[in-house]
Amino acid sequence: MQPERAKTAERTAWAGIVGNLLLAVTKGAVGFASGSKALLADAANSASDVAGSLTALIGLRAANKPPDKEHPYGHGKAESVASIIVSVLLLFVGAELFIGAAKTIFGRLAEAPAWYAALALLISIVVKEAMYQYTIRAGRKLSSQTLVTVAWDHRADVLASAAALLGVGGALIGEHYGVGWMLYLDPAAGMIVAGFVVRMGYKLLSEAISGTLDQVLQSDQTKELENAVLATPGVLAVDDLRARVTGHYVIVDVKISVNPRMTVYEGHDIAKTVKQRLMEQFSHVSDVFVHVNPYVSHFPTGDGTNPDSDHFANLVH
Repeated sequence: MQPERAKTAERTAWAGIVGNLLLAVTKGAVGFASGSKALLADAANSASDVAGSLTALIGLRAANKPPDKEHPYGHGKAESVASIIVSVLLLFVGAELFIGAAKTIFGRLAEAPAWYAALALLISIVVKEAMYQYTIRAGRKLSSQTLVTVAWDHRADVLASAAALLGVGGALIGEHYGVGWMLYLDPAAGMIVAGFVVRMGYKLLSEAISGTLDQVLQSDQTKELENAVLATPGVLAVDDLRARVTGHYVIVDVKISVNPRMTVYEGHDIAKTVKQRLMEQFSHVSDVFVHVNPYVSHFPTGDGTNPDSDHFANLVH
C-alpha cells in the first residue's frame, strides 16, 4: 500500500473509531439515565463498531509493516488474534443485553423511557449516515475493500438505530395515550438491536478464524493476478498461482515459464518484474514469491515430437 494511500485509509479508520466511541459513550449514558433498553443495546452496537474499526486499523497497519526475521510472511495475523478476543466479548455483551430485554418483557416490568432517549437516537442516525457517506467515498477512491466493509457496517447501524427509535417512540406514545402494550416496544427493540451485536460478533469471529487458517483465494479471484503476470514481457506461461490471505492482504506464490535458452540473470530479471508489477498494480498484494521454470510444451505426443514447437519458436524469437 502506497504511503499516502495508507495515511488516508488510516485517517478514515480513525474517524470511524472516534465517531463510534463517542456515540457508544453518549448512548450508553443516556440509555442508562433514561431507562431505555433499546438505547443501551444500540450503545453496545456502536461499541461493536469500535471493535470492527480497530481490527480494520490493525489490518491496515499490518499491511504496511515489513516482514522481519521472526515474521517472514508479515504481521497480518495480529489482526486475527485481536479480532478473536474482541468478537468473543461482543458475543457475551450482545447475549447479555438480549437476555436483559427479554426478562423485562416476560417479567412485565416495562416502563417508558425518558423523551431524550429518542433525541439521542435521532442524533445517532444523522451521525452514522454522515460516517457512512465519508467512509464509502474514501473506500471507493482508495479501492480499499476494508473501508468499504466498514462503511456498510455504518449503514447497517443506521437501520439498527432506526429500529431502536421506533421502539422508544412507540413506548413514549403508549405512555402518553395509556396503551400499555406499547411500553414493551422499547425492550422488544432492544432485543432486535442486541441481535445486531451478536451478529457482528459472530461475523468478526468467523472472519478471524478464517484468517488464521491461511485461506487461499479461489481461481476466479486470482484471474486478474494471473493476467497481469502473463502480460509481463518474457513470461511465456503461468504454471501455477496461489494467493494466500493474511489479514487484509495476500501473499502470492507464482510459477512462471520462460525461454529455457536465456541466462539465469535474465530469468531473475523477469521474476523481479513480475513481483514489482503485482505489488504496484494490486494494493492488497503484500509480497510475491516467483519460481522460474523453463518453458516446455504442455502437450507432448507419444512419438516424442513437440506439436507446440512452432508456437514456442514464435514466442522465444
